[in-house]
Amino acid sequence: MPYVVAAPNVDETALAGERPAATALRLAESKARAAVTHHAAAVVIGSDQVAILDDQPLGKPGHHAAALEQLMAVRGRAVVFHTALAVLDVAKDSLQLENVPTTVHFRDYTAAQAQRYLEREQPYDCAGSAKIEGLGIALVERVDSPDPTALIGLPLIALVGMLARAGIEVLESHG
Repeated sequence: MPYVVAAPNVDETALAGERPAATALRLAESKARAAVTHHAAAVVIGSDQVAILDDQPLGKPGHHAAALEQLMAVRGRAVVFHTALAVLDVAKDSLQLENVPTTVHFRDYTAAQAQRYLEREQPYDCAGSAKIEGLGIALVERVDSPDPTALIGLPLIALVGMLARAGIEVLESHG
């Protein structure tokens, strides 16, 4: 089945008093709805992720110094990542929303190890400053999640179920 990847321009700022999971859900829906203008008869998938340490959001660091500060703050601690998914069936005017929480327990690594990691991978566009699908896995002790793919930003187990509810079977023959 053909698909198109789009990166809609959505303000990712949390609203005053908004809980992290609610922020992720709202942004996933906003991204799906923003993409509709380009794909009027499609099933549109939107996703967003919010990382939380001690009830404080961990944004995308943007540069090396901020990333090092984040990595030093999370070492030896647990961070909760809320990965939200929106599936919008434009033709049926149907919206499904789901949040998949993932708790990442970071190792008690050294500042030198964090520095070496950042020099190699430069994850400055990742909340929490680590890419688990890359060398960031060396910083992680354990991951607790109902969907291990959620941490990379698109919870595929949840998505397959949502697509099935929208009438799209992933393993269907298209030949």
